Order: sequence, then structure tokens, then C-alpha cells
Amino acid sequence: MNDHGSSPDSDQPDPDMHDFKVRDLLRAELADRRDDLIALTQALIRIPTLNPPGVHYREICEFLDKRLSASGFETQLIRAIGAHGDTDRYPRWNIVARRDGPRSGDCVHFNSHTDVVEVGRGWTRDPFGGEVADGKIYGRGACDMKGGLAASIVAAEAFLAVVPDWAGAIEISGTVDEESGGYAGVAYLAEKSFFDKVQHVIIPEPLNPDRICLGHRGVWWAEIETFGEIAHGSMPFLGDCAVRHMGAVLHEMEENLFPALHAKTTEMPVVPEGARHSTLNINSLHGGLPEPGEDETGFPSACVPDSARMVIDRRYLIEEDPEEVKAEIRAMLERVKSQRENFTYELREMWGVTPTMTRKEAPVVQSIARAIRQTYGRDPEYVVSPGTYDQKHIARIGKLHNCIAYGPGILDLAHKPDEYIGIDDMLQSAEVMALSLVELLTAGKAPT
Repeated sequence: MNDHGSSPDSDQPDPDMHDFKVRDLLRAELADRRDDLIALTQALIRIPTLNPPGVHYREICEFLDKRLSASGFETQLIRAIGAHGDTDRYPRWNIVARRDGPRSGDCVHFNSHTDVVEVGRGWTRDPFGGEVADGKIYGRGACDMKGGLAASIVAAEAFLAVVPDWAGAIEISGTVDEESGGYAGVAYLAEKSFFDKVQHVIIPEPLNPDRICLGHRGVWWAEIETFGEIAHGSMPFLGDCAVRHMGAVLHEMEENLFPALHAKTTEMPVVPEGARHSTLNINSLHGGLPEPGEDETGFPSACVPDSARMVIDRRYLIEEDPEEVKAEIRAMLERVKSQRENFTYELREMWGVTPTMTRKEAPVVQSIARAIRQTYGRDPEYVVSPGTYDQKHIARIGKLHNCIAYGPGILDLAHKPDEYIGIDDMLQSAEVMALSLVELLTAGKAPT
């Protein structure tokens, strides 16, 4: 069997703990908690944890602290002091909650990020209103991933209500900055050994509730800066325009780099289909004078730009060598340099992580797969995410590879206007997560 794993034997009978009695008890308990699940999701959406800059992180941790403490969890609020992004103005606060069972056993950890991306244009509903309409809850972060966080909490609470005799521990964490790398969130917790006593990790990211996400592509962020010489804008021939030099870089990307990336494909089951190719996104582009502040009303001065900066977001495949990914960009810039007079540049690495992919036969994968069969009556689809999520830090720093993403929500809605989460999707994915807890923490023992 190769490192990527092979399909599990779906003909293998499910354990006794997945009998109809357990499922029906959990389903009834979750149905009773439907209104609570909706209210919890709305409350989380209404805390506008925008990143950047990283606001209301302490507020959402205190909210979760109150909720989880009431359910018998012991909680810790952890500030990521010294981590990337943590400042006195924008402190990075995380929460880890744990409840131990009556007997010793494995620890199942549910990890959700609490930060959300900017609102953007195009909304027809209040992005932080948590409006309910047509079986959906709307708001920034509803899908990515406050709905998943709420579903995991309610799943754990339903399990505790139905199964009093269990072995091990349940942990639920709310961590920051996943949308900007996760270095003050899961990475910080992993560096502080918070995952050392964890055996199974489920991250309720929105990959569709009948899918199991095994991992993600690799990522490398970098900044390219081209240089010129400042001069009066009425006499550009006396200067050297850095923006025009950057234009040459863009031309080289369009003519050669983008076609070369599209020609690279992977055997990883990445969704959507377009992400099975290597990709590069131009995340930002700036040249010339700084952008005016909100309180500035004057016109810009006439200058030839002596600097232009581009931030690139390169997503690569498990078949690619990370060093070759970087070398490809350097080679592109050197080609431009060889063809263009006075072309000078700097290439600055920002951050990156390698691809990761959990084996299908890992215990947490098998458990969630059986729960999906019980809930949906069909085999799960195994997928890989086009973008990274916090599994990268759990595997890379925490050295824990029994980790997946599984949760409610439609992947394509993430970061979009009028983002929403389906209420039935949350309930069904909560059932899957609760059934998985029964298997992993009771060794098939039916509730009494």
C-alpha cells in the first residue's frame, strides 16, 4: 500500500455501537437541541472576529468559556504571546476545553478556528446578523467555520447526554488566525505541546457533510519587489518606473508560468477539479505612492514609482518538490532580468507548508466513514482541500497524523457574499461527529 492509502473495505460490517438504538437516541437528542444549535451559531456569527486585524478574539473565547464550562468542561484561555500577529492592540486569544470521562482512554479533539475574513462587497443580508431564512443561517463565518464549531459543541453535548459511561476525553478548541496561517492559533498550541495527549483530531471545516477531507495541497507565499528610480512624473524618461518592470513580470507569468503550472496535475483527490492543477494567485499588487488614508482628501503627487510589490500565493501538489517550487519563481524572474534593461528585484519568502494527506485507514477516518454510512446511507467521498487549514500544524509540529477535516457547509460558499450554513447540514454532521465519539470512546459499548 502506498503512502496515500487505499480505499477502506466498505463491505466490513460496522461495530455494534453503530446500531439503530444508538443512532436513534443521538438523533432524537440532537433534534431536541435544534433550536439551541441555531441560537449558538447565531451568537458566534454576531461576534465579528475579523482577521485581519484580529478583533474580538477574547470576546469569543469568553463566550465559549461560559458555554463549555456549563457543560462540564474545564477550560483554558491562552494568549499566544510572542507569536506572529500577537500585539497588545490585537492580542491573539485561544481557548481549549477538556472533559474527562469516567474511565481512561483516547482523547478526541475538535478544533475550529474562530476568525473570519473581511466582509467584502455584494451582501444582501447583515453579515453579522445571523439571519435565519429558508433553513439557512446567514453571516460571515457561518460556513467557514462557526457553523462547524457550533455543530461540534452540540455533538459533544448530545453524546454526553446519551452515553454516560465512556472512556477517555473530549477536547474542543477555538483558535485564531487560521485565515492568515494559524501561527498564533493551532501552531502556537502545538508548539506548547497541547496535542501531545491527543489521539484523534476532527476539524469541522466546510468540505460538505458527506465528505472526509484527508489533507491539503502545499502552499508557498512570497513577495516580489521590483525597483526603479524616482523622478518627476512630467519627465518619466529621467527616472525608471518600477511598475513597468513589474508589468514585465506579469507578462512573463501570463505567457509562460501560468501555462506551465496548469500542465501539472496530481493524483490527490483535490476538490474542486481545477485545484488538481498547480496554481498561483496574485494576492496583492502595489506600486508608487502609499494608498491615501481615510482622512486624506488631497491628490497624489507626480512621481515615477521607484518600487512595486506583488504578493504571490503558490499552491502546489504532493508530487512537487518544495525547493523546485521556489526555484521556478526565481528562474522566471531571472528570465525577465536577462531580457530587460535595468531590471532589479528582490524575492522575499513569507511562509509556507508542505502538502499533507492522512491515510484512509487511520482510526479517525474509519470512524467518521462508518458514521457517514449510518447517517447518509452511502459511502463517504474522500477529498483533499485546495487550500490549507490547521491540519498542517497538527501534523507538522504536533506530529499527529490521525487528523481530518469533517464538518457541515458547502466549500464553495467560504469567503463569498451572503455566506450561509444549512441547519439540516449542521444537524446531520453533528450526528456523524457524535456517532464517531461513541465508537472512539466506548469501544462499541452501547449506551445504558
